[in-house]
Amino acid sequence: QVQLVESGGGLVQAGGSLRLSCAASVRTFSNYVMGWFRQAPGKEREFVATINWRGASTLYADSVQGRFTISRDNAKNIMYLQMNSLKPEDTAVYYCAANFYYFSARRDQYDYWGQGTQVTVSS
Repeated sequence: QVQLVESGGGLVQAGGSLRLSCAASVRTFSNYVMGWFRQAPGKEREFVATINWRGASTLYADSVQGRFTISRDNAKNIMYLQMNSLKPEDTAVYYCAANFYYFSARRDQYDYWGQGTQVTVSS
């Protein structure tokens, strides 16, 4: 069983930065691919970024490529999402997720989810 807890959300002006964290309660964090997804009001949950088991490979949604950076610290059981040059359209609840098998952008391939943290970007 994997428990995930996000933190670091908040209100920021357009052009600003935030760093989200996802703390995992799991015996071997490096066994899991980790990902970030987000859900804006009235929209489906969408892929943001993913990082593989050792952190050697990453994948980003086109909408955040070049502005967001995903990383992980397997010694501390934590994943991060550094968000720079934030835009109002980045406003959403951000969720971290984990799965054992797939380095993937597909939401349905993630088995464990956090409760989410709100990010609001004002114009």
